[in-house]
Amino acid sequence: MQRPRPRHVALVPAAGSGNRMQSGRPKQYLEVLGRPLIRHALETLCAAPDIDRVYVVLSVGDQEWDSHDWSDLAPRLVSLFCGGASRADSVLNGLRAIRDEMADSDWVLVHDAARPCLAPWHLERLLSLSDDEVGGLLAVPVADTLKRDDGHGHSVETVARERLWQAQTPQMFRYIMLRRALERARGVTDEASAIEAAGLRPRLVEGDASNLKVTYPLDLHMAEWILANRAR
Repeated sequence: MQRPRPRHVALVPAAGSGNRMQSGRPKQYLEVLGRPLIRHALETLCAAPDIDRVYVVLSVGDQEWDSHDWSDLAPRLVSLFCGGASRADSVLNGLRAIRDEMADSDWVLVHDAARPCLAPWHLERLLSLSDDEVGGLLAVPVADTLKRDDGHGHSVETVARERLWQAQTPQMFRYIMLRRALERARGVTDEASAIEAAGLRPRLVEGDASNLKVTYPLDLHMAEWILANRAR
């Protein structure tokens, strides 16, 4: 009997406060082109034909999610109020929350809530890894000259940029592989780090600079420019 194909689900951790944005609102709810920042990526994920379900992991005390209308993204979009103190905790809590709906071999695409410029072609490139045993992540080769400081704002070393990549999201791994890796490596800042700590080698899938992460106030304007010009 033929085995059913593994499913693909997206998991979007959105329990952070975004302190570096210098705003009183959580970063994921700041407006980009008149809509919450997080909505742009959720729309792209929900519209992807190969993604079966999109889970957004929110803080237990989230006061704003329900004040927005997400009904047009249903039933594919599901909210989980189980966010943790860190990104890794939120992802792990989300994985535990959906355990009964997942097979061990199903794929999970973890995407930053603060990357609103995710495009269909980014997903297509990453989903091409579905035959890979480990999975991988979107990333961009480092192009700038890198400096290491002395802890006091002075440059002491130029770091060779050859073979260095800037990690992006989504990052895609098998459900059970990712869950076990995160249970053993709780201090990581992305999922690929946990997989690497387990002795595995995630595939680097070249993305592009348009998939930027909104971290500082200026990034909001850059994201708006990218989205507005992409629509043209």
